[in-house]
Amino acid sequence: MILKEWKEFNTDAESYSQDIFEHQIGDVFEAMYLEEGHDIPNYIWTKHYTIVIKPNTCVIKDISFVKVPRHPSTL
Repeated sequence: MILKEWKEFNTDAESYSQDIFEHQIGDVFEAMYLEEGHDIPNYIWTKHYTIVIKPNTCVIKDISFVKVPRHPSTL
């Protein structure tokens, strides 16, 4: 489901609030896609980027963010 309001999520290493996320990415949150039954979103849309959230799971639950420009011609 696509959420237009921030929903906090956690990994074993970090807790992500909207403020922490926006500071880390350097852009303003617009929406997130969260699959039913999952705690961590798959995608987060900001004003200028689509953020793909990639799980990095070995022993601990962790993630990384991949920034994809939404409008490459304007960057």
